[in-house]
Amino acid sequence: MKITRITVYQLDMPLTEPYYLSGGRLKFEKLDSTFIRIDTDEGVSGWGEGCPWGHTYLPAHGPGIRAGIETLAPALIGQDPRGLEHINRVMDVQLPGHPYVKSPIDMACWDILGKVAGLPLWQLWGGDAPAGVLVNSSISTGTPEQMLERIKRAAQTGYTVHSAKVGGTDIGLDVERIEAISEALPRGHKVTFDVNRAWQPGVAVEVLNSVKARDWVEQPCETLDQCAHVASRVSNPIMLDECMHDFAAHLEAWKLRACEGVKVKPNRVGGLTRARQIRDFGVSVGWQMHMEDLGGSALADTAAIHLAASTPEANRLASWLCHYHLSVDPVPGQGARNDHGVAVPPSLPGLGVTPEEGVFGDPVAVYEG
Repeated sequence: MKITRITVYQLDMPLTEPYYLSGGRLKFEKLDSTFIRIDTDEGVSGWGEGCPWGHTYLPAHGPGIRAGIETLAPALIGQDPRGLEHINRVMDVQLPGHPYVKSPIDMACWDILGKVAGLPLWQLWGGDAPAGVLVNSSISTGTPEQMLERIKRAAQTGYTVHSAKVGGTDIGLDVERIEAISEALPRGHKVTFDVNRAWQPGVAVEVLNSVKARDWVEQPCETLDQCAHVASRVSNPIMLDECMHDFAAHLEAWKLRACEGVKVKPNRVGGLTRARQIRDFGVSVGWQMHMEDLGGSALADTAAIHLAASTPEANRLASWLCHYHLSVDPVPGQGARNDHGVAVPPSLPGLGVTPEEGVFGDPVAVYEG
């Protein structure tokens, strides 16, 4: 089997309402997503999606994915998409770094492999059943009252796990947010306070040692070293996210005892192949993990849910579904969806999501041998 064509599509996906994080420092209103279809000489095709969360959240942006695919495509035409490790080595030789560029290609190749094997991805990755995965709401920064109202609305749609965005210049307000949410959380619900790297280490230590809440705290500071410093001085379990760009960072975090858990995001680390490697390492060292992507439609969300569903329950926390924040749905009725706070991956071969012909309009690029 050989890759014969790579077709690239671009889609703007507006959010249903503006989204704020990092204490309101970052605002998002629209996502720029890249979809690709890889065709083969045996008539099997696979789909992938790469969608950075804007261009201010991480060193990634939509146009960069499409430029990177232009660089990679000539080396991928003629390769066997089922050899995932080889495909990733080819991409790393042709374009060192830029992991977010490689993720949709890796995803599409996994889709092909699953279809050829006749198995869904959750089964290829070791799952014994299409496990239901808890999904968490994402609560935008606001006043304590505004954030509690958003949690209330999320609970009405079945969410029992919430990610509340805190972190800002007003330390007192952050203390109020954390205490108010922790105390008013509905019975049986859980919350992670996501700082999105907004605090300096001293602020993080001050805030977390001032509050009674002992819930998870995510990415309190910018760097891994700063987060490790905080982790050694507070009682809250620490979740790392934005500073974890590759396997080496996860290994270093474990050595530093910097966290009790991580977020595993395929688009950030270079694709499902690398995300699975990190997931397996996390299981071996006893971490608890959220598996979700940076952003995207139900296509990208479903790929992450396959990975989460194949993860041992003791190591699996919850996954965020970006597509519920979007005003467009290019794959309606398909993929992993929120059903009373739980998402189940498809049992169709591969990803189990196939966009309809023409849904993205004309391609922005087509690469052929």
